[in-house]
Amino acid sequence: MNLPNELLYSEEHEWVRREGAQVKIGITDFAQSQLGDIVFVQLPKVGDTIKVSEVFGTVESVKTASDLYAPITGAVVAVNQDLEKNPEHIGESPYEAWMLTVEPADAAEFDALLSSEAYQAHISE
Repeated sequence: MNLPNELLYSEEHEWVRREGAQVKIGITDFAQSQLGDIVFVQLPKVGDTIKVSEVFGTVESVKTASDLYAPITGAVVAVNQDLEKNPEHIGESPYEAWMLTVEPADAAEFDALLSSEAYQAHISE
C-alpha cells in the first residue's frame, strides 16, 4: 500500500498535502481500494467552508457510496474539476487525484492528523 511520507492522514482516510499556505486534500490509497471502481464524486464549491470532522462530499463506487470527512477546517479555494468527468482517476492515482485545495483556518488542527506510520498502524488494526 502506498503511503507517501510527506503527507498527513486522517483516521477517516483522507490525505493532506501542505503547499505553502494552502493544502490539497484527497482520499488515501487504502480508501480507494476499499471502495472499488469510483464512478462519481460530489465536492463542495470554491468559496465554501469545510469544517474538521464534518462531511464535505461523497464518493460513489460500483460497490457503495461513502462520505468524505474534512481533515481540517478552511475555505475551499480550488476544486479538481477533472474528477467530475473522470472520477476513476482517484482509483488510478489517489495521491495525484486531489479533490480540494483549502486555505486552513487553524494550523493547530494539523497536530491531530497522522503521519504515514501512524496511519499504517491505524489501518492495520
